[in-house]
Amino acid sequence: MLPTFADIAETLEFLDDWEERYKAIIDYGRHLPPYPEELRDEAHKVRGCTSQVWLNMEWHMGADGVERLHLQGDSDAHIVKGLVAILLAFYHEATREEVRMRDINAAFTALGLSAHISPQRANGFFAMVAAVRTAAI
Repeated sequence: MLPTFADIAETLEFLDDWEERYKAIIDYGRHLPPYPEELRDEAHKVRGCTSQVWLNMEWHMGADGVERLHLQGDSDAHIVKGLVAILLAFYHEATREEVRMRDINAAFTALGLSAHISPQRANGFFAMVAAVRTAAI
């Protein structure tokens, strides 16, 4: 089961060594639910990622009568798959307004990712963010 974003942030903050943080990020990717094979297509592929990344975004009516985002994702690269897991945890069950209002840039920096993830992976991560935000319009 995928941990909450708060749990991810707490774990990464606790780990001093970036080698250990990378291992934790990779481990989060291993905990992603299986991604359906039929959704590994061009329609679900995220443009702007060096690795292959697929996202499926659906809106479901929550118990509170508000539409909430249900995300599924996967990648063919271990670290990127971990970044997908972080993205899914960050936007888990968000409303359209919450997707637009949440500050993923601040979260990315607070996790230390902006200083330790390659520019190509960061660009790919923000391509995923753009896809999620586009779905919230």
